[in-house]
Order: sequence, then structure tokens, then C-alpha cells
Amino acid sequence: MGSSTGPAGRAATTADTPRTDGATGDGPLSEAARGGSEAWGEVVERVRGTLDEVFAAVAETGADTSALLADLSRSGEPRSDRSHPGRSDSGPSRSDASRSGREPLVADLAALRPGLHARLAAHPLVSGLGFVAAPGLLGDAPGWLEWWQRGPGGAVRPLLLDLDPEHSAYSDYTHWDWYTLPRETGSRAVAGPYVDYLCSDEYGLTLSAPVTLDGRFVGVAAADVYLRHFEAAVLPALQRLPAPARLVNARGRVAASTDPAHLVGSLTKGPDFGAVLAGPPTGRHADGLRLLPCAGTPLVLVTAED
Repeated sequence: MGSSTGPAGRAATTADTPRTDGATGDGPLSEAARGGSEAWGEVVERVRGTLDEVFAAVAETGADTSALLADLSRSGEPRSDRSHPGRSDSGPSRSDASRSGREPLVADLAALRPGLHARLAAHPLVSGLGFVAAPGLLGDAPGWLEWWQRGPGGAVRPLLLDLDPEHSAYSDYTHWDWYTLPRETGSRAVAGPYVDYLCSDEYGLTLSAPVTLDGRFVGVAAADVYLRHFEAAVLPALQRLPAPARLVNARGRVAASTDPAHLVGSLTKGPDFGAVLAGPPTGRHADGLRLLPCAGTPLVLVTAED
């Protein structure tokens, strides 16, 4: 999560699994084409399944946050008897507040920590996880990231940031794609791959989703994934393709690759990958390349024509 030297991805949307043979008619496929279609389909499913696992942790974080904020707006303090997936049995800690119906404070977000810690332990692919408050949500801070990440040796630690606009370049996080895409679309999103100077100084992806209270946007729940871990998760499927292949975002930034000419994190020039993502699920052929959108994700599978 953070600033980027590379472009960020597009909002992820749910879509039916596309045909992966590149055909537009209903004629029978040859045995070779059928085998290629199955391999491409396996890549699409592996990419979607990998990202969906992370989005599950994001959704649980968003549900916990919405419930906490709803309690504060109604009674002035969070309930400690609610059970959510990924949260410890003890539930969130109680706020010291006692008055009825108030705006949340930074200290109230500590109630999210048991769930965040549990999800980091349960999802090895996730390197960081948390809630990012919309400006004006909290009564005692202009903005806040209740963010926890896995450090060396697996220890879970908070991300400590100086959000003072007079001293910090990170005080305004509202222009980064992992924040703006969920806010503007109302849907979950994938930002990256990009160099995450805020948390890790590594290439990574940030998956995020809007958090709302009574229909009002109040921030985002999000998770970081190191790009090297994402690549390791999808590489077995890519290696089964008959030719070198790569996964790229809308701007052509490579997220995973078996092609030595296109390394992870590099920028691929050529076709309009954004148009491929916005086009039919069967994909297209251009410049000697076969291009297939990975349904439900903002990534395109690219390989040479057979």
C-alpha cells in the first residue's frame, strides 16, 4: 500500500468465466485447441482463486469495521459479544466512551486488531491488512490507517505513519488508486503492481473494497500482497501453457511471467490492455499476441499466437 512508480490496476468486477479458445463460433474444437483452452482456463481460475482468497480477508475486515462504526453511532461504544470470521473468540475490546451515539475516535479502531491479527495468521499470501478511514470520519484525527503487517520472522506489527500534512508526504492517501477506485466505483479493486514505498519497498498489489455506514462511504478495507508471492501462486498454471506467457494490468505492467523477455514489474508496450479488459470475455488477437482477460480480475493473460 502506498505511492507507486508504476500505474495501478483497474477495479475488479465479477464476470462469468470466459471461453478461452479465442473462438467466436460454436464449432467443435480440435484436440490440440481443446487442450490449449483447458490450460488457459486453468490460468484464469488460478488467478481468480488467488485474488478471491485475499478479497475474503478484505471483506471480513470491512464487515468488522462497518459493525464497529454502527455500534458507535448508535450507542457510543462497540459490543464485545459479536462473532465474525477471522476474529478471536474474545471479540473486540470495549471503548472507554459512555455517551450515546458519537463519532468514532482513533482509539476505537483498536477493536479491529484481534480480527486483523487472526487474518494475517490465516492468510499467508497477505503481507498487510487493515482499515483506512475517510477524512473527517474520526473525531480526533483528520485521517488514520489501522494497518497491521507481517514483519521479519512472521511477527505482526503496526504500520506507524506520520500523517501530519506539514511534515509527511503520506498525509493525503485519498489520491492513491487503492483508495479512489473503491470510493468512486463502489466495488472492490486491485491496485498495482507498483513499488510500495509506504510499507515494504517491494513490488506489490493492494486489494481493496469500500466500507460504508448507512450508505455513506467511510473508508476502505484493504490488503497487500507481495508481487513475488502472487507470482509464486500462479506460476504453476502459467508453466503449463505451451508458450511463454505473462499476466499484465491495464497499463501493461507485468504481474507474473514465464517469459524471460518480460520480467515481473516491467512495463509491456503494445496492445491496449485496458480495452481488452473492457471488451468481450473471449479476448482478442493483436500484434501476434493472444490476449485474454482473467474474469473477475483486472489482469490480462498474454502469450504468443500458436
